[in-house]
Amino acid sequence: MRIDRRQLSAGNFVKNNGAVLRTINILRHSYNKLAGVQSVLAGNGISEGEFLDCIHFLSEEGYIDLRDIGSKFKVVLADSNYIVLEAKVTAKGVRLLAGGIDDNMVEV
Repeated sequence: MRIDRRQLSAGNFVKNNGAVLRTINILRHSYNKLAGVQSVLAGNGISEGEFLDCIHFLSEEGYIDLRDIGSKFKVVLADSNYIVLEAKVTAKGVRLLAGGIDDNMVEV
């Protein structure tokens, strides 16, 4: 039986989105430095590239807010190095984690 790498990768993406969102949610009422979140998730087998794909998706869907660590201004991931960013789960992200929103791209 041959495994389709695209299907495997898509399955990992959905699983990884959930892992990233849950990890950022640990400190729900404050921001988490993305470098620290990535470090934790790297220990769980999520590569830097996979992590950045998840951050991009979660921010584009409105599940997390991103801001610059120094200036505290909201930013877009594509415009910054993730090392200088921090993230916080939005109200929409909390609803997703609580089951109030269904998104087949995030495994919660």
